[in-house]
Parts: sequence; C-alpha cells; structure tokens
Amino acid sequence: MALEFVGMVPLILLLLAAVWECVLIGYAFSLAGNAADEGARAGAVHGDDGACQTAAAEHIGDAWGMKADCGPSGDVYKATVKLNIPVLYPGLDIGVPITGEAGAAMEKEAE
Repeated sequence: MALEFVGMVPLILLLLAAVWECVLIGYAFSLAGNAADEGARAGAVHGDDGACQTAAAEHIGDAWGMKADCGPSGDVYKATVKLNIPVLYPGLDIGVPITGEAGAAMEKEAE
C-alpha cells in the first residue's frame, strides 16, 4: 500500500497544479473583462484616456502586467485590457496575453 501511495503522489500533485493553473487562467479572463468594462465606462463618462486607464487598473495588482488601450470609436468608447497568463501565481508569466474588450456609449452632451 505504501508503494502505491508513493507512486501516486507525483500524479496527484501534477493534477492539482493543472487544476490551479486552469483556475488562474479563468480568473485572469474575469479580471481582464471587468477591467475593460470599468475602463470603457469611465472613458465614456469623462471622455479621456487617463480616466479609462485609471479605472481599468483600479482593481488589478502590478503582478498581472496589465496594459490598457483606450479610445473613442465613433459614438462608442472602447477599452482593451491585456493581462499576462500567470504560471502558478501572478507575477510569473510566459508572456502570452489574455485580452478583455469592452465598449460603452459616449455620454457627453451634444453641443
């Protein structure tokens, strides 16, 4: 029985690491989408890229390597947020980005 346990421990640990990696990737997609939504909304209300970038980065730590691209596109303010895919924990990444995109209708009054 001890021999089977010793043989299975590496497989169980590998499986746990794979499940944890899947959880982190899913969380990164969720963070990127939410940050893009927040940034697009702030950009649509305030009409500038600074507000969009600030709102997008508000709930994301530096370890995620976030990059936000914001700007108007016609009557819609669009935000694209890229986060690096983490390997076992945020901060250790392979350089492959996860992208979240969002848009919000411009809310400036016509003059």
